Amino acid sequence: MFRAVALLPLYCLALLSASFSARATMEIQVFGGAADKIAVALVPFQTAPGQPMPALTQIVGDDLNRSGQFKMVDVSGTQHPVEPAQVNYNVWRGKGAEAIVIGQVLALPGGRFDVRFRLLDVVKQTQLAGFSYNISPAQWRATAHQIADIVYEKLTGTPGAFSSRIAYVQKQGKRYELKVADADGQNPRTVVRSSESVISPMFSPDGDSLVYVSFEDKKPVVYVQSLRDGSRRKVAAFKGSNSAPAWAPDGKRLAVVLTRDEASQIYLINADGTGLSRLTRGGNLDTEPAFSPDGQTLYFASDRGGSPQIYRMAVSGGEPKRVTFSGSYNVSPTISPDGKYLAYIGREDGRFRVELMELASGQTRVLTDTARDESPSFAPNSQSVLYATVQDGRGILGTVSLDGRTRARLSESGVDAREPSWGP
Repeated sequence: MFRAVALLPLYCLALLSASFSARATMEIQVFGGAADKIAVALVPFQTAPGQPMPALTQIVGDDLNRSGQFKMVDVSGTQHPVEPAQVNYNVWRGKGAEAIVIGQVLALPGGRFDVRFRLLDVVKQTQLAGFSYNISPAQWRATAHQIADIVYEKLTGTPGAFSSRIAYVQKQGKRYELKVADADGQNPRTVVRSSESVISPMFSPDGDSLVYVSFEDKKPVVYVQSLRDGSRRKVAAFKGSNSAPAWAPDGKRLAVVLTRDEASQIYLINADGTGLSRLTRGGNLDTEPAFSPDGQTLYFASDRGGSPQIYRMAVSGGEPKRVTFSGSYNVSPTISPDGKYLAYIGREDGRFRVELMELASGQTRVLTDTARDESPSFAPNSQSVLYATVQDGRGILGTVSLDGRTRARLSESGVDAREPSWGP
């Protein structure tokens, strides 16, 4: 099974097929949460005629809830303040709130809106943040995600990732669609449609492009496609298989897996398809490369030790060093943007699950309780992992926090989703 990784990720779920509705709404189910959640009162904003739905506070609340770091305080039966002077801190302390979010939406000429919000510390009775946005209806959800990011960062000290995007492959029968959506799965748009398999999407570091593998030429070929104008180019279309592309942090190079010379080996290539150079050698299978955040180290899966394990080596060359030692099957490495963690797929008792290693200590933990996980990808703030798994016979997307306490499943009725990648 591992040798199939040279062409496809470990669990591309290729045998799954299900019908889906293009108009279906992504549903989010959250399980668990942090041991000590921050209590936030999210007061419904004063509304304006003709504003989009759902309400801004609903989107913000869904974002915060999905993180598992917050407990939403019941705001029913209370006045809904708009300005700080209207806030009765005693009332909100009595409800157990540690912070409160208030705001309003004002209608502007030309169908635009003025969105104002404030984040207040209930204990200290001080303002932590306050912003105003002049937006069009098309910017409604993006503004809500920005508000959630600000609340998250001010209350946790870590930047939020709600304004980021994800990419994934959606399958219906024999049709494949590569999609890009908001981090909560909403606002999906199709980047590629094909009757042949599309796999291994990954955002460029600046978020302007996607690299992926397409089988439209009846063999795996690596493409880079602009998300701005839709233009694309072949980057690796050599003899044999071209697969498993990974961006270098500077966006100038890619690591790819080729079989042009012998068994699957890792090569470096410029993002325009020039400057090919070979990195790994030998008759073993080396695949699924992933760069470290500084671009100096490459992690990859290999069977060079007899069973599939994760190794690392300097991008400048040298002898690979084994990284994983627990279990007999570990593949699909990805490194957190802060460089502290390695996430991968490990097999134990026939179950394929997302595992996490703290690189400094080597300590590992299993993050998921499912059995057919694939394609782990870190959030840009390094606080959670996106992955795909199988539920009720179809592929779904999920996120899990680094402590494994909070799991959120993103799903649409009947949709078969796979191959996720979290972008900037």
